[in-house]
Amino acid sequence: MPRSGIREMLGELCYGTGLLHVLQLGRAWLRRDLRILAYHRVLDLRDPNAFAFDLDLVSTSAAGLREQMQLLRRRFCPMSLGDVVAALDAGTRLPTNAVVVTFDDGYDDNYRVAYPILRELGVPATFFVSTNHIDSGRPFAYDWLMYMILHAPVRRLALPEVGLDVPMPFLRAERRQLASRVLRRMKGLDDAIQSSLISRLEHEWQMPREAGHPDCRPMSWDALREMRAAGFEIGSHGVRHCMLAQLPPAQLEAELVDSRNALERELGAPATLLSYPVGGDLAFDARVMEATMAAGYRAACSYICGTNRQFALNRYALNRLPVERAMGTGWFAAMLTLPELMGYPTVGRIGMVGQEAACSY
Repeated sequence: MPRSGIREMLGELCYGTGLLHVLQLGRAWLRRDLRILAYHRVLDLRDPNAFAFDLDLVSTSAAGLREQMQLLRRRFCPMSLGDVVAALDAGTRLPTNAVVVTFDDGYDDNYRVAYPILRELGVPATFFVSTNHIDSGRPFAYDWLMYMILHAPVRRLALPEVGLDVPMPFLRAERRQLASRVLRRMKGLDDAIQSSLISRLEHEWQMPREAGHPDCRPMSWDALREMRAAGFEIGSHGVRHCMLAQLPPAQLEAELVDSRNALERELGAPATLLSYPVGGDLAFDARVMEATMAAGYRAACSYICGTNRQFALNRYALNRLPVERAMGTGWFAAMLTLPELMGYPTVGRIGMVGQEAACSY
């Protein structure tokens, strides 16, 4: 049985029997730590196989998010990341079972689907956005590459940049696997080479990204202003969604400073929270953390799976717990209760979300 199947089975069993409540009380007594949930997209997919973009970035459905947030309200202590930072600054203890909800990238379903649910239930959240995509309204480059590979009417995929020259599969599922393979390999490319590769395919296959697609749009500044006015936090996810550790110093500083300045200009409030794009251990390092501090950010989230011990956490390398589309309520509750056992291993998670390219324009 796959490891996810074991987690799902154990989670539903413990949740259904009420055992999780006892385990939660015991863990809270033994260990006080901060849990930060990481979401990407919230979508209702009637036929997942027909979805035109990356299924791994769909964290849950509308109904799933509602159930998860209702569970947070009943059994945990939802708080904003800004309040966590304020507590750290003041040297005060975080509440028992503190949980922060975060969203990465800035897809418009965050506004259309997730935001109304969070607002109705009174659950705070932080939305990390890449400002270039809010400005342009275009899909991320890695999203568009997935779309092109899934739909291009070609017989062969020749990508010397990543060492691939293979027949283009006929079946959608096989094309999806191939696209994921391409995206993983692109992680190590120089961003100029990566941009050239995607632009070449757009031209050769006559599939310009400027055409866009209704299933893959970023939020607008107006939407973000509405969310900010409603009390939700908007943080930086860089300008172009670059893996910051791969950038030279001047570009690294520009990604951090320019995205912060754009957020402050458009939203009229200080931007002090950051999520490292891609976020695995290859995406940020000590140099990136130092630059993040120098740029005026007060905390930054990684995409490394785990929780954060209150008196030993690094506020510029905060671990998070990825939420996945396959998670039922029981598995979700079990992950929050026993994250070390029920969460995704970081290596496995990098295999899915780490497919995001080094720099997506």
